[in-house]
Amino acid sequence: MDIVNILDSIAREDRRGFFRIDDKVNLSYKVVDEQAVFSTSLAGEDLLSNFSLVTALDALDQESRLIMHRIEKKEPEIAEYLKILDSKISLLAQSFFRQEAEFSENNECYVNLSASGLAFECNEAIKENEFLEVKLLLTSCLAVIAIYGKVVYYKKNPNESKTTPYLVGIEYVNLQEQDREALIKHVVKRQMKQIREDRAN
Repeated sequence: MDIVNILDSIAREDRRGFFRIDDKVNLSYKVVDEQAVFSTSLAGEDLLSNFSLVTALDALDQESRLIMHRIEKKEPEIAEYLKILDSKISLLAQSFFRQEAEFSENNECYVNLSASGLAFECNEAIKENEFLEVKLLLTSCLAVIAIYGKVVYYKKNPNESKTTPYLVGIEYVNLQEQDREALIKHVVKRQMKQIREDRAN
């Protein structure tokens, strides 16, 4: 099964309520009117040149994995060194994202995330059926995505220990396919990480 079919399969499962994760991400949002949602496309914004960096890194990752497999067989020490360099590049890329003014540590919040919608904690009450423009920094796949969402619920945060008083749930509207794929990749990577951590404990 190729990657497109895998992503389509995951997306179908996600729409049935699977593949949701609890996570901590860098998030910013603002309320917009309905006309803005359906008359414009956030895909036209220059967010990392429309994912040119993310796309390029993904392509290079796929190429390097094939080469790395051959190197590991012949020169395992060199392969180990190259993996360290790759980790350094990933850290530098994440540092670059975090230096963006819009994605400061002050914007980090806990979310429940999937490829069809998300819930996040916030300090202000947002009415149901309002529309939001949301920008997310996904460090797991080095992606910055901008999406529109319709508020399907807002309620008091059930976790009384949290300083953020409200919990808002949105359903994505006009989500671009490249954004959905980035979300799916992030969710799958986070799930795999959580499974490994659970097994280690």
